Amino acid sequence: MRLRHSLFLMAPLFVGALTGCGEGLEEPVTPEAPITEQLGAAESAASTAGITPHFQQWLLANGYKDDNFARYELAGGSYGGKASSTDTVVNTPVIFIHGNSDKAVGTGTAGQSGWNASLDYFLANGYKTSELYAVTWGPAEIMQTAVQYHSKPNVMRVRRFIEAVKAYTGASKVDIISHSMGVTLARKAILGGSANDSANGGAYNVGAPLTSSVDTFVGIAGANLGLTSCYQTGPTTPTCGSTNGLYPGYLYFGMVVGRSTFLDNLRATSGYEGAYRYSIYSTADEIIGYGGIVYGDYTSRIPGQQGEKVYSAYPYGHYNSKDLTGAVQYSMVRNHVVP
Repeated sequence: MRLRHSLFLMAPLFVGALTGCGEGLEEPVTPEAPITEQLGAAESAASTAGITPHFQQWLLANGYKDDNFARYELAGGSYGGKASSTDTVVNTPVIFIHGNSDKAVGTGTAGQSGWNASLDYFLANGYKTSELYAVTWGPAEIMQTAVQYHSKPNVMRVRRFIEAVKAYTGASKVDIISHSMGVTLARKAILGGSANDSANGGAYNVGAPLTSSVDTFVGIAGANLGLTSCYQTGPTTPTCGSTNGLYPGYLYFGMVVGRSTFLDNLRATSGYEGAYRYSIYSTADEIIGYGGIVYGDYTSRIPGQQGEKVYSAYPYGHYNSKDLTGAVQYSMVRNHVVP
């Protein structure tokens, strides 16, 4: 666990922070290994083989070749799809969007538990592979954590995957469950509209809002107000950037100014993530740290949300808020109830 802890501290997303962004220092919460990491990938029923051949063939035939959603070069790089043309989709499809440096399906690597636990729970409770989908939007490399941000490639990969799953399944709506940086990426993918990424061609348009295409949106351990660790380090890395990163801004005469342009864009309106909107988080989150508070508010709350599930102690931290809450996620998307 010492190696895992050291790797996290090498990236701004995973360092100690100032409580409430400048209201005093506290000791960071000690990271704990996710339960799924302790058990090992072999305990999971979720396949690491990638999306099904049927889904891949559909993608290639429908203009998604260059998106490389399959990510076959990664074990666990993607998930979902019909077994054949006769396979049916009965339940509203669920799309899982992972966090920084994670991937679709975990294979036992530290910090990469993927969506194994959630997939297993949904599979055991009436869902099929044709109704569950996940894609790896980043490099799935812990050493590249600090350089990941809300880039045009990341936003558009999530956006196009949502569009592809909806079209492929023929569903009128999809459910989306997201974690960590995947929360803010998915929120922008749904919000649509203008954006700017100077490292990838400058200004671009994500597209029209997808609000009407989403039934339930669940954000787990997101940083919707930014990260206090980025306040401490400053906007010195892409992850903590003041344009497309997680920089929370600073207090100026009692007002928060300088928050990331990307985050301010997400906060300019509310209720666009879907018909039903929920958050799951822990005040003992070892990655976000310090009770999850940014300038007096919980950063993992989604503006306009209709409910939340909050944990306050071990074993619920950054990863286990995802890995141990399959039943909660299921209740939110199936019954629109916070258990």
